[in-house]
Amino acid sequence: MSTTHNLLMQVQDYLAQQTPINPSIDFNPPAEAPPGPLESAAKTMLAWMKWGGLFGAVGAGVASGIMMAVGGRNRNNMAVDGAMRIPWIIGGMALVFGAASIVGFLAK
Repeated sequence: MSTTHNLLMQVQDYLAQQTPINPSIDFNPPAEAPPGPLESAAKTMLAWMKWGGLFGAVGAGVASGIMMAVGGRNRNNMAVDGAMRIPWIIGGMALVFGAASIVGFLAK
């Protein structure tokens, strides 16, 4: 037997004696809030941010409606600008509503 063959046989014997990795160990545990008052503070902050995003979306929708109404006569560019903002408002609201779902999907 060659020296290389002998070395490979010893490595194989060593690896055969090792305990296998337990596949039931979770290497990617779910997100968990730290104990204490930080959990409620984080929930409050996220709720305020969501409310602020929805408040901004409603304000942007009202502003777009005003631009479309005022720009309907002799100010066509203003009406077009107001109408062009509607898809962005809808996209922003979709992100505000679905942010937790999107992050939860990507985290898994």
